[in-house]
Amino acid sequence: MEVSAPLVKNILLLDSEGKRVAVKYFSDDWPNLASKLAFEKSVFTKTQRSSARAEAEIGMFDGYVVVYKFISDLHFYVTGGDDENELILATVLQGFFDAVGLLLRSNVEKKTVLENLDLVLLCLDEIVDGGIILECDASVIAGRVAMRGAEADVPLSEQTISQALATAKEHLARNWAL
Repeated sequence: MEVSAPLVKNILLLDSEGKRVAVKYFSDDWPNLASKLAFEKSVFTKTQRSSARAEAEIGMFDGYVVVYKFISDLHFYVTGGDDENELILATVLQGFFDAVGLLLRSNVEKKTVLENLDLVLLCLDEIVDGGIILECDASVIAGRVAMRGAEADVPLSEQTISQALATAKEHLARNWAL
């Protein structure tokens, strides 16, 4: 009997028009940017009329289990393989959703997320690494992100957009090097 850990294929944060705000892929199922954008457009198109605001909804799209939830002008998605446990994916989604809410002091909208993109990207890193789920507790995730921000010279919440982008670029460069 083969035992495996649940795997996340991607986590997507799209705006109300289906454009990328923050995305992270953990699978080679989408080998290039064009295939990733096509998947994002497909999932957004199929879910945009949904009322997934109070509770997360689950659907099968293009052979993947997708759990999603919307707030304000943002659409949160977590994708797993067709054999993945929906409840585990929903727990990952809720952890991401709640951690972003805690870090942004419940002001979860596109403008605020873009101003604090470094925090959102750090959240993604604290939740999943290489597709393996590390943490789902929003308060633990937010605490770790805040702690990583405290190590910097300037608190993450007070950085300018250019400082935040520099932090995000540095972080992405470190991830690509791995």
